[in-house]
Amino acid sequence: MKTGAQILLECLTKEGVDTIFGYPGARTLLVHDALHGNEDFRHVLVRHEQGAAHAADGYARTTGRVGVCLTTSGPGATNLVTGIATAYMDSVPMVALTCQVTTADIGNDAFQEADMTGITRPITKHNYIVTDVDDLARIVREAFHVARTRRPGPVLVDLPSDVLAAATDKPIPESVARRGYQEVPALNKKQLKRAAGIINGAKRPLIYAGGGVVMAEAVEALRSVAGKGNIPVTHTLMAIGAMDHASPLSIGMLGMYGAFYANMAVSECDCLIAVGARFDDRVAGRVDAFAPKARIVHIDIDPSSIRKNVQVEVPIVGDARQALEGLLGLVEERDRGPWLEEIQEWRKEFPLPAPQSPDLMPHEVIEAIRNVAGEAPLIASDVGLSQMWTANYFGFSGARQYITSGGLGTMGYALPAAVGAALGNPGRPVIAINGDGAFQMNVQELATCAHYGLPVKTIILNNGKLGMVRQFQKVFLKERFAATCLGPGVDFCTVARGFGVQAFKVERKADLQGTLARAMAAPGPAVIDVDIDPYCYCFPMVPPGKKATEAIFCAEDWEG
Repeated sequence: MKTGAQILLECLTKEGVDTIFGYPGARTLLVHDALHGNEDFRHVLVRHEQGAAHAADGYARTTGRVGVCLTTSGPGATNLVTGIATAYMDSVPMVALTCQVTTADIGNDAFQEADMTGITRPITKHNYIVTDVDDLARIVREAFHVARTRRPGPVLVDLPSDVLAAATDKPIPESVARRGYQEVPALNKKQLKRAAGIINGAKRPLIYAGGGVVMAEAVEALRSVAGKGNIPVTHTLMAIGAMDHASPLSIGMLGMYGAFYANMAVSECDCLIAVGARFDDRVAGRVDAFAPKARIVHIDIDPSSIRKNVQVEVPIVGDARQALEGLLGLVEERDRGPWLEEIQEWRKEFPLPAPQSPDLMPHEVIEAIRNVAGEAPLIASDVGLSQMWTANYFGFSGARQYITSGGLGTMGYALPAAVGAALGNPGRPVIAINGDGAFQMNVQELATCAHYGLPVKTIILNNGKLGMVRQFQKVFLKERFAATCLGPGVDFCTVARGFGVQAFKVERKADLQGTLARAMAAPGPAVIDVDIDPYCYCFPMVPPGKKATEAIFCAEDWEG
């Protein structure tokens, strides 16, 4: 006979889990007791439950494995919600284990009771509450199966404390399958041939790669198709690194804060091949004006994503890697030199801005970070202007190298996600890039970095403002700034040292490169607080409701 807590850990072992990000409470006592002295697991004690969810997310995004977080009931569980929603929007495989009051107390407003299955139903791929210990092993194994297959996503398992205490001798199933749940949908070969015919006949084709390419491990297949057909590739925020930025076929990120030449290519292409992307509003802008000249092929494993926002001519439901590998044998070699030259002319005419100032400019900081980051660094960026500056200026060469909160836009993501990335990728440089506003949202995870000696280097692009919101106020509200100045500056170096983390301050351009190099070379975690021009914003920007080609390049371009 084994207790529910013991069965839970045995199931995690069978799923290959070795790292759990958690925070204990009264309802987790049996699980943490079972973890005590168990050398199969590394339990990482974060300093806030939201940090546990983001750390599990960062672990999953950078390793491709399912991330696991564990919390107690009530507020411990509800503190996971933002992290779960972040993972759901970006299709990140995660299993959230929330301990719960006893089954007899559920529904009676017991101390620290919260209806986690009800709360998380809209933001999980699936969720469960275990009411019988005999069902526990099947449910846990099923949760992992659901989280990692088809379009990945978070799954929540709610664990009443009496179920964890109960015992059973029911064996743990070696495999699970949900009725009606097809792990990988079969590809329609007729549709693949239709798509290939359109691609081969196109003079100006363009591949639009989304995060599904990365999640499906389809990067090599994508690059092969692009290379064989001589087809340029633009990508979303979630697909950064799917194409090496140095490739002549890579034209950077499209969308609201993307490169203008990428948006021009979308506007002028005659065939758009969308792979693992969902045509979200930050990419498509005005849907009726998106890729107006193109015949559109859409490949996605989630049938609900196809034709949800944009009408397409050839829908293909299936795994991105399988679909691209199928296309590779059908796509013909073509000379598309004139099309690539046209894109190159747009790139020369409308390059990414590199504004100059006596103060440090964001692009200068990002380029300096790249220079000192070493081989294949993992970069976690927060949300806001720091996210867009990192995405556009760092120059990534590989998939799973850059992680950020895309669909939900969660501030406070970078530092805890970097914790997960560091634990999942020992030996690789890990850098968290934050604005000063976002950094303060989960600053407590510096203590986690110090506790475990994680070599996470945290860069703060410090402008004293909530920069992205302030940019909107400057452009669209005629500089009526409200609630976007962070007030008296925080001494982030003193804060970091209070957590036991070494800290560096950069105020001048002349000090930037050397200070970053010293911080990167120093053992353990470090914080580098960099003062940047407080009036620098992120352009070009496509105003909401406008065509992708109607970008503005400075605030004065906006006429209302």
